[in-house]
Amino acid sequence: MRGVRIEDRIDISAPSAVVWDLTTDVETWPTFSPTMSKVERLDTGPLMVGSQARVKQPGQRAAVWTVTALTPGRSFTWTTRTLGVEFAGTHEVVPVGDGCTNVLVLEMTGRAAPVLGRLLGPVLRRAIRQENAGFQTRAEAPHS
Repeated sequence: MRGVRIEDRIDISAPSAVVWDLTTDVETWPTFSPTMSKVERLDTGPLMVGSQARVKQPGQRAAVWTVTALTPGRSFTWTTRTLGVEFAGTHEVVPVGDGCTNVLVLEMTGRAAPVLGRLLGPVLRRAIRQENAGFQTRAEAPHS
């Protein structure tokens, strides 16, 4: 089955460790990203494979996302399924000099993914850009 991939990259003038800490503290995302209304961890402790969070985004029903891959300090991927489509979101922090590049990827697979990608592609691209800009603003803020 054909899938859809949306990616956004942004350079951040903050150490990769700072951005990684923001990335894995998923419950704080609504404080700096307008694309998140609420994120509630369904478990405790450090984010790891199997960790779950209920994510509420504007205009959408809450969905449970499950971490399926994690490379400490570097990246994690989590997935959810709705409307017959599997969504995989990957957050990757790539060290570059004294800063880093933050890479956000949303992949959709399943029978309806191509249609959903055409319908929602522009909205999803804009949301991922906004989310990445939120990470940049928070990480580069004094005392973040």
